[in-house]
Amino acid sequence: MLEVDTAPPPSQLATKLTHMETQVCPVPSQTPAVTVPFVLREQPCEKAAEQTSPCARGLPEPHVLLRATQCRPSLAGESPGQALGHVPAPATALPACSLRSHRPTPRCVPRLHTWDWGSTARRTSSLGRRAPGAVTTATAAAPVHGCPPEETYGEDPFLSGELARSFVQGLQGQHPRYIKASAGCKHFSVHGGPENIPVSRLSFDAKVLERDWRTTFLPQFQACVRAGSYSFMCSYNRINGVPACANKKLLTDILRGEWGFEGYVVSDEGALELIMLGHHYTRTFLETAVASMNAGCNLELSYGMRNNVFMHIPQALAMGNITLQMLRDRVRPLFYTRMRLGEFDPPAMNPYSTLDLSAVQSPEHRNLSLEAAVKSFVLLKNVRGTLPLRARDLPGKRLAVVGPFADNPRVLFGDYAPVPEPRYIYTPRRGLETLMANVSFAAGCREPRCQQYSRAEVAGAVGAADVVVVCLGTGTDVETEAKDRRDLSLPGHQLELLQDAVQAAAGHPVILLLFNAGPLDVSWAQAHEGVGAILACFFPGQAAGLAIARVLLGEAGANPAGRLPATWPAGMHQVPPMENYTMEGRTYRYYGQEAPLYPFGYGLSYTTFQYRDLVLSPPALPVCANLSVSVVLENTGQRDGEEVVQLYLRWEQSSVPVPRWQLVAFRRVAVPAGRETKLSFQVVAEQRAIWAQDWRLEPGTFTLFAGGQQPGQQMQAPSEVLSARFTVTGAARPLRGC
Repeated sequence: MLEVDTAPPPSQLATKLTHMETQVCPVPSQTPAVTVPFVLREQPCEKAAEQTSPCARGLPEPHVLLRATQCRPSLAGESPGQALGHVPAPATALPACSLRSHRPTPRCVPRLHTWDWGSTARRTSSLGRRAPGAVTTATAAAPVHGCPPEETYGEDPFLSGELARSFVQGLQGQHPRYIKASAGCKHFSVHGGPENIPVSRLSFDAKVLERDWRTTFLPQFQACVRAGSYSFMCSYNRINGVPACANKKLLTDILRGEWGFEGYVVSDEGALELIMLGHHYTRTFLETAVASMNAGCNLELSYGMRNNVFMHIPQALAMGNITLQMLRDRVRPLFYTRMRLGEFDPPAMNPYSTLDLSAVQSPEHRNLSLEAAVKSFVLLKNVRGTLPLRARDLPGKRLAVVGPFADNPRVLFGDYAPVPEPRYIYTPRRGLETLMANVSFAAGCREPRCQQYSRAEVAGAVGAADVVVVCLGTGTDVETEAKDRRDLSLPGHQLELLQDAVQAAAGHPVILLLFNAGPLDVSWAQAHEGVGAILACFFPGQAAGLAIARVLLGEAGANPAGRLPATWPAGMHQVPPMENYTMEGRTYRYYGQEAPLYPFGYGLSYTTFQYRDLVLSPPALPVCANLSVSVVLENTGQRDGEEVVQLYLRWEQSSVPVPRWQLVAFRRVAVPAGRETKLSFQVVAEQRAIWAQDWRLEPGTFTLFAGGQQPGQQMQAPSEVLSARFTVTGAARPLRGC
């Protein structure tokens, strides 16, 4: 079994491939080379074989293999290196938007906790101003999975699809001819299992039932197509025995045939080589090139080998294994994308050509980074009015901030994150020092793994404090690409650190801040009365400390309203084996009988809300009709706040297995204290569809729930969840027949 990591390729890859030519073009090691088929007009196959790259036809030297964003002529004021993507583009570090390789590739974790497609579109629009090529994700994740918690919008296909839609549209812009950035969706598909525990993702076979595949792993990708995405990335894994990047059912029958996708598919880095080397699905790179091209793959992202899989396309063409028409079909969307990016037009024609690096760390973008962090925080616990702190009480107060995440800029960012200039990074300590309080600091342990711990250091800082802020979590040292967690526990001595801080605080308020991507077992903190509040901050990016200060004080616009996009299990006994892809016991839609620690959709506020007057119209509707929903939301507390209204659908009768209930609508809405607002939603017929060898609509009785959370949860917000029933009449029929 070949076990290799990604970007940059590990040294052992070269030793395992000694039979191949591994000389690469002169590009930075962190920028993997990519090759594409490039024949644009009919010509003898031997001529096609001579043309190894458009860069060889008079474009800037040095000669390089094509990248996913393509090489292009240099623009005005640009060096050839910049034109070829050799110069990393700087970026403003929004919350957990990690930027990988030579082009910014946002992989935003906390953005999904906002449950706010409007702010998602605004933030991704700002990314599009500086990202010629960008990727968004829409993949369900396992609780202890290393990378996908940082590369996912959560466990629900509808939520993932809605946020992906906003992300795609925000990145690409609304111009009828040009796009700011080419937004692609990944990892396609059924990619949410092991990175390296218990087996490698590079050879893993995801065995999935057709119903689970259709209802859980594919809907968010269809939303990407509908949003206008023109790029998909096929994943490393096999799906029921067939590698995703050589899977005709996935890349052609479903993606193009059923969904009407007209764009291109690019492999994950090295995924085509691994069809042979990891999955042993083919015997040669020539067979691999034929299998992947025939399946629907347009573009190879290679590990950097010059003699990679798609370099065998001319041979396959000469042997008749692929046709010239197929080659044209695979090339066309690649060059169409370049045209949409304006690469072949005079800059004056493209309104986006005026965008430059002045946007990076501009006041507008720094403010956006702060807003994004504030909106993403999820308040998990708040007892005895611990939060918000009162600003008028802070002068003269002593505030201790402790833990490995308290003053370490490196751990505030997700995987593949940019590294902003230090002056723009606000750690929790630096942010809290902006308050009118005397701030003391103790790390306790210097890195997230917390192997070396100083109890005396923590006790010394906490013992003299009036308020204690404990900063714990994971960071990319613990969970990242190719690095799974073995359990949900706080790493190393972190729990001990928290317990020591609570003891040393001697009854003074203790606030726990969490910095993580995937769920953590913080059941001790949830149950212990010495921990007054828990705020999940995730990877907030450069404005972390400023956002924390604003939220702890409950400043205007900083009342927590983030909601969990994934279930936090109560322990590893609630986590099914990661290599098992059945949905039984997974996600809120199929969870077991035992309550999780924190349910999907959960989050608290500094104010309280009340729901009333839930109306469904019509209460009885034809099988193909849509349902209109209205509900009144009132802020019954003393503070202005935002609520995330969530609508869930339950099938009361169904001919096939279905979720116990499923999210069908949500909206984040601001309501001033003492005011109310009436909200309207539409639940379309498609959201009632079931998979029974095809998408079908059935008559029967359904229940619609409306509230700020799921129905029937043990851990819940103070507001109630309303419910009402409606009936669907008529005969069952295929969805496509409506």
